[in-house]
This record gives sequence, structure tokens and C-alpha cells, in this order.
Amino acid sequence: MTALHTLLAPTDLSALARHAALRAAMIATETGARLCLQHVVNINALDSLRHLLDQGADEIERRLLDSVHDDLVALAADIAARTGIPAEVRLSSGPILTEIAAHAGAIDASLVVMGARGAGFLREMLIGSTTERVLHKTRHPLLVVKQSPHEPYRRVLVPVDFSERSAEAIRIAQDVAPSAEILLLHAFDVPFEGKLRYAGVEDAQLSSLRVNAKREAVEQLNALIDAGGFPTDRIRRLVLHGDASTCILEEEQQQDCDLIVMGKRGRGALEEMLLGSVSKHILLQSSADVLITDRVSGG
Repeated sequence: MTALHTLLAPTDLSALARHAALRAAMIATETGARLCLQHVVNINALDSLRHLLDQGADEIERRLLDSVHDDLVALAADIAARTGIPAEVRLSSGPILTEIAAHAGAIDASLVVMGARGAGFLREMLIGSTTERVLHKTRHPLLVVKQSPHEPYRRVLVPVDFSERSAEAIRIAQDVAPSAEILLLHAFDVPFEGKLRYAGVEDAQLSSLRVNAKREAVEQLNALIDAGGFPTDRIRRLVLHGDASTCILEEEQQQDCDLIVMGKRGRGALEEMLLGSVSKHILLQSSADVLITDRVSGG
């Protein structure tokens, strides 16, 4: 199992973005990981400010950066007071996504933790293309925090498709939430079921096909657990017939899950496209925090 060693929490210093920093600190408390806070001053905004100033631009810019640095240090102090976790701080200016990806690589971050909404770039995290850009920009697992954290994660939902990335998602779920119950969910369907029904295949035959498909899925799920050597005392299995996105969102609510962990890609080109669309849908529609991983063991 791959242990978490370094958490990076980029923040725009808004109240909502602080939830992500606090969640990162809670994870650090459970795992013993190092915590780094990062704030990036948008270089385009700085350039616009310089253009508007007739004189004294360097001094005003210095005072601005000093003020932002003080706010970042104050956030670290507040987190330390609440959780006992010291946090390193990193202030830089430049293209925001590039700076985040570069710093995540420089510190070899095990996990990047970001707020779902904020005052600046984080406000658009789940709207438009920003999330997709973040996911494409870094190969590091990304935790999107939607809820104000009050306790460690207690129940984690992990949708699986039996690929190697599914096994990695289970490992990361155990790393991030070492005391939580893990619910493994596989949603299955019968190939061409709609066309078969339209072609006149009887309900009894379709039902038999679903039974066979479910039996096969259960066997594959058990094989995934056995091959990964995952402890079964904290794992529950859910194999359901239906649309993947619908099943995930329904079980999130019914099982009272506070975190969903899923891979960005599946086993092949088609699976990558479908799972990608599922991931985006879950990011938009779920109430729980969402962790997206693109990492493969040994890769």
C-alpha cells in the first residue's frame, strides 16, 4: 500500500477555500503526512495592476505580496492551533494552474487538496473547464472538498471497473481515510439490452441475462479484492444494475458517504471516455467530497 507523505493544499484564502486546507490538515493528522499550503498570485492581475499605476508600482506590489503572505501565514497558524499540524507555506506569482502543477511536482505531492468553490479561480472549479484543466495539468491525485470538515472521513464510496486504476483508487481511499468503511460499487448493464427488448426478447430472458451479468461482476469484484490483498473487514461490496452515474449518486445518499474516490480513466479508449464523463458528472452533482486519481501502481 502506498502511504501518503505530502499533501498540497492550494488556496485562494477565501472562507470556503479554507475548508480544503482544514480537510488536508485532518488527513495529515490521521496519516502523519507533511502539509504544504500554496497561494498563487495571478500574474495577469499583477500586470493589470502595474498598468493602472502611474508611479510607485514596485512598492505597491511589494506591499500587496507582503499582505498576502501574512494572510497565508495566519491561515497556517489557525490550522496549527485547531489541529496541531504545522504547515509549510508557499507564495508565488505566475499562471495559477502551471504554478500548482509545478509545486506539486517539486514536493512530490501524494495528494492535491482543493476547494470546490472560492473567491477566484476556485470559484469555477466545478463549472466550465477549470477542473478538467487541473486534472490534465497534474498527474497527482486531486481531492475536491465540498463540505466543511468536522471529523475524519467515515464512509468512502469507490466506484470500480476492475481496471488497474480501480485497485489504485481503493489503495488511495484507504490511505486518505484509514479509519473509514470502504464501499466498493460496480454498476453493470447487459450489452444491447435496449435493442434486445425492442427486438422482442422476453422479460424472463432479459432477467436471466442480468443475473448472469451480476454473477460475473461479483466474481470480478471478489478477484479484484483478493488480488489487491485488501482487508475485507472494512470493505463492503455493492453490485448494481443501472447507469453508473445514477447508481453512484443514489448510493452516496443512501449509504451516507462523505467521500467518493474514482479513477479518471478506465481500461481502454471507450472506457476512458465514459469514465471521464462519469467523473465530471459526479464532480458536479455529488454532495460528498470527490477524489480523482489518475495514478497507476508502478507508473
